[in-house]
Amino acid sequence: MGIHRIAVLGMGNVGALAGKLLHKAGFGVTGYDLAARADLPFAVKATDLADPAALEQELAGAEAVLSCLPFQHNAAIAKAAHKAGIHYFDLTEDVATTKVIIELAKTSKALMAPQCGLAPGFIGIVGAAYIAMFDQCRSIRMRVGALPQNPTGQLGYAFNWSPAGVVNEYLNDCEVIESGVQKWVSPMEWQEKIFIHGLELEAFTTSGGLGTMCETYLGRVDNMDYKTMRYPGHMKLMNFFFHELLLREDREKAGEILLNAKPPVQEDIVYIHVAAEGEIGGKLQRREFVRAYKPRRVAGEMHTAIAWTTAGSVVAVIEMVRAGALPDVGFLKQEDIPLEAFLATPTGSLYDGG
Repeated sequence: MGIHRIAVLGMGNVGALAGKLLHKAGFGVTGYDLAARADLPFAVKATDLADPAALEQELAGAEAVLSCLPFQHNAAIAKAAHKAGIHYFDLTEDVATTKVIIELAKTSKALMAPQCGLAPGFIGIVGAAYIAMFDQCRSIRMRVGALPQNPTGQLGYAFNWSPAGVVNEYLNDCEVIESGVQKWVSPMEWQEKIFIHGLELEAFTTSGGLGTMCETYLGRVDNMDYKTMRYPGHMKLMNFFFHELLLREDREKAGEILLNAKPPVQEDIVYIHVAAEGEIGGKLQRREFVRAYKPRRVAGEMHTAIAWTTAGSVVAVIEMVRAGALPDVGFLKQEDIPLEAFLATPTGSLYDGG
């Protein structure tokens, strides 16, 4: 089933940019949000997407849906897409939501493709490509940091991404492979020091970044983990905030406090660090993918690094599905997306620098 008409749900920074990139790529885009907008090159309808009847009615005219809404809405949207028999894409990092979508995909007439953002998403595409370089891969370490370029205060952070999503990542358990064993570990632990272009960062476990990779590579890779990168000192303060002050017991309030204290910035930067080790031709080798992405002009306007790296990733995947380079039915794992083909798409080419 091809894709010509696509519904994009949620017109925040990422959703609006994804809509513009899809429109530029020749898709027929309709945007949806609580309020209509007239400042985008495609129609945006005011719709209460929490209303199942309204959602079902709008999806009836589409061939695909991209959810750019907070993760807690995606299970319902995926079920509606499954019922309508149309392709489904999202950006979720939420493990429970993805499990729901995996089950839906077993009886789907179209493609179910969650986790198409930055992490999970692009980081998994890169990780899979680097694992494939080795005859035997003993470890793959994937790190992503979305940060202000000019941090202030002890947290050294700004909430350019959904506060609910960040809180979710900081508090939910994390899946890893350690010494050949698939296991769950606590978030905001396993701290390490990383240098990128001479800048010192700290990395620690957070939830959801690996997507389905642990299941895919169990028995093939001995050690695999995902960590978030922040400026030094961040993890200690966030552990104090969530655990000693008990803000983990009220995630919504925690998100409100953090966003009020550290609002979004325009001058951000996205760091990616993927390091794989193993044997090539009988010799132990290490291969690294290290990038620093900054704000850039995309679809005619300047956009933050976190916005274009997130929106661009899902749009590149949708371009590949339309071109027949990816399956159009069932469940799509990010690690099954070839990096070279991804970078060859008009939108995926944005990631070929940094």
